[in-house]
Amino acid sequence: MKIIKSSKTKTFIVFLIMIVVFYLIIKDDYMNIIETLQKANHWLILLAVVLIFVYYYLKAKCIYVIAKEQNKNITFKSMFNQTLITQFFNGITPFSTGGQPMQVYMLRKNGLPVGQATSIIIQDFLMFQLALVTIGIVALILNKIFGIINISIALYSLIILGFVINTVVGLCLIFISFSKRFNTFAGKLLIRIASKFKIVKDKDKTIEKLEEKLEEFHDSAKIFKKRRGLFTRCYLYNLLALFIFYAIPFVIFISLDPNCPITIGKSITSSAFVLLVGNFVPIPGGSGGIEFSFSTIFGGLLNNTTLVSTALLTWRVITYYLGVLIGGIALTFFKGSEKKWE
Repeated sequence: MKIIKSSKTKTFIVFLIMIVVFYLIIKDDYMNIIETLQKANHWLILLAVVLIFVYYYLKAKCIYVIAKEQNKNITFKSMFNQTLITQFFNGITPFSTGGQPMQVYMLRKNGLPVGQATSIIIQDFLMFQLALVTIGIVALILNKIFGIINISIALYSLIILGFVINTVVGLCLIFISFSKRFNTFAGKLLIRIASKFKIVKDKDKTIEKLEEKLEEFHDSAKIFKKRRGLFTRCYLYNLLALFIFYAIPFVIFISLDPNCPITIGKSITSSAFVLLVGNFVPIPGGSGGIEFSFSTIFGGLLNNTTLVSTALLTWRVITYYLGVLIGGIALTFFKGSEKKWE
């Protein structure tokens, strides 16, 4: 498969970045980090691994219930496999931009029209953004009231900026999902521009295909708009998934030190801020930015740099590199049916 071959270089770069970042983290304290890992409660670390798969399960459940509305032949197993593969493509592309196009491709390979597949992925991503913004609002309010995390003005500004960007992305997704007039105008404009630069050869035929795909797209979006129960279920799946993802650092810290003062509330609030800041970095997996924000934010809650560094390494392996590895393995077995379902 061409996609697998083209991904090998990116995967190599990702793991090369991992080696460099991990070296910078442990180079001055590697003996204490190794000792901390050896003394850790490995059953709790295993629990953290289980939690990341529960997160994947809930993400798959969301896209499954949306896709099931389009075609009853969709299976949860195929959606779960696609969720794992998405972790791979999100992990090897800057800003996690590779996951959604690959999801559209995989749904198409499983027989769904491109317009429907695109609508499903946008709806799924919209639910994720709404859940992300909801938790972000709660985290900001709680931190403002109770002062859970003491962070610098510069870092707090980045957190606010990240929150604003995610809110804007969510609003844009709502607009794109239901504004047929704008999508038609923007699509035709791009085709005309591409035609002038000889990128598109047959302008009229391409516009005709665009209108056909947009019709599929908006018919799919109308189903989601009418089914409020479906909207609520998908939103709750993503909300629960993020709570579980944000709770993983708590499990890791407790596994390393049972007396660690990190609470579940501090873990969820801090994790929400970590991802808002770290995702600014245009490197696959936000490498560098994620590590910096995790060390800074959780380091502000603890005076033990060895504990924070060890937790960071464990957390990144479980929540990022494990996903890239498992997703890469799942990709090698992905074929798709390429059949048209009635």
